[in-house]
Amino acid sequence: METMKDRIKEGKLFTDECEGMGKERKAAKRRMRAYNKTSGAGLGLVHRFLLMKKIFGKKTWAWIEPPFYFCYGRHIKMGDYCYLNVNCNFIDDGEIEIGDHAEFGPNISIVTVGHPLSPKHRPIMYAEKVTIGKNVWIGASVTILPGVKIGDNSVIGAGSLVTKDIPANVLAYGSPCKVIREINEEDEKTYRHGRKIEEEDLAEMERLGKKK
Repeated sequence: METMKDRIKEGKLFTDECEGMGKERKAAKRRMRAYNKTSGAGLGLVHRFLLMKKIFGKKTWAWIEPPFYFCYGRHIKMGDYCYLNVNCNFIDDGEIEIGDHAEFGPNISIVTVGHPLSPKHRPIMYAEKVTIGKNVWIGASVTILPGVKIGDNSVIGAGSLVTKDIPANVLAYGSPCKVIREINEEDEKTYRHGRKIEEEDLAEMERLGKKK
């Protein structure tokens, strides 16, 4: 027999006040508030990683700067060695899958839920999975809408509204977000506005990074 949670996974219309979903959200909000009070050092750091295990349902080697907002937490499949800057907001009634080494700037929203346009039916919802590949960089204040897939290694420029899939290995930005160009070998030699990435500069940065 079909359940409401089955309907959510299948992208069908649903409501979220049955099958214990309200209690799940309340429990998730308690964990969220506790996480957002943690510090990033000493016992506070240990507490933070223990809470992440409860939030995501598994051990996760990610660094998430508080505050971090979500609806359930358990619907987020967080990859390892990801970085999320402050004020990320994940509306995870549907599933959100994030690959390893993904990086998120501040104020990013991932939305898996939408509503019918008609006011008559607007109180009900549908959900579609959002997938973020490995090594993806999402710039500040990006919004990603339901059903979007972003391929491995791609970069989404700051302030973009991502309404459709973005392939792997590209730079994309805009509202709506569009592919600008492929990421290529020349990008290994330069950074912002064509400034050169020099071997001497990398060596100096590594040397300074070893100082305590």
